[in-house]
Amino acid sequence: MANHGKIKLFAGNSNPELARKIAACLGMELGACTVKTFSDGEVSVNIEENVRGCDVFVIQSTCSPVNNNLMELLIMGDALRRASAQRITAVIPYFGYGRQDRKTKAGEPITAKLVSKLIEKSGYDRVLTMDLHANQIMGFFDIPVDNLLGTTVLVRHFEETLGIANPEYAVVSPDFGAVTRARKFTEHLQLPMAVIEKRRAKANVSEVMSISGDVSGKKCILVDDMVDTAGTLCHGADALVDHGAVQVVACASHGVLSGPAIQRLMDGRIDKLLMLDTIPVTPEKQCAKIETVTCADIFAEAIRMINADEPVEELNI
Repeated sequence: MANHGKIKLFAGNSNPELARKIAACLGMELGACTVKTFSDGEVSVNIEENVRGCDVFVIQSTCSPVNNNLMELLIMGDALRRASAQRITAVIPYFGYGRQDRKTKAGEPITAKLVSKLIEKSGYDRVLTMDLHANQIMGFFDIPVDNLLGTTVLVRHFEETLGIANPEYAVVSPDFGAVTRARKFTEHLQLPMAVIEKRRAKANVSEVMSISGDVSGKKCILVDDMVDTAGTLCHGADALVDHGAVQVVACASHGVLSGPAIQRLMDGRIDKLLMLDTIPVTPEKQCAKIETVTCADIFAEAIRMINADEPVEELNI
């Protein structure tokens, strides 16, 4: 692993456990650095080892607290560039501000593009991320972007636990926007698929209308890219149970879990929520229904491939 110099890994404070797992998969230790906050709230970064001529990867999700974690990412990029790193890759398992990817009315920003430009200007040469909310965000960058699919990890998990073509199960998309993701599950797990048709009245509020497909007597795998307030998934689970489903297992790449999400999960009819560890499950977000699956292996392999100039898209199913 030396095409672009020696690999070095650094991490901010957003998801240190995932960073350590990625490093362990590569047989490495995280680089020595101090990332802290001054008393007035400003972020302070100090890179404490030589990175001159190295291929450096900074592992940092821009999850809550979003602005602090984003500033850590930006300042670490600047520090590494000034320390003469040969190449710097921002490894962003969860890309915050990704939902503001287009202008829908007068006066709205396109924040995803603004953040992409900030990342570029702070010194990064490329970005490695997972399940961007919209593929068009890759076009906001003028540097290479590799977008891993959480589907790859989740499908592998279900293959190991349920097997292939299990007649008890069906895959369900919570809306038409997630059909492509759900179809990958159906293709690899060889399961039937249903789609929940709904109308969203306003942000974070959804109304289930009907279900296209047969879920009666089935254990349903409800597939989405992220769980924010959990309204979409909980309403979807209600509709599935009302239509005869005997169990609902939801899965998503990113567990944002904001606002009423935990209470909705505890009170709702989802039996289990399976999430990747792109965002850490903090103590206040612990719930007996939540299970995490690590994505460290796929990120570690992507880092190795980037260093060796191999095509990362081969990792995606």
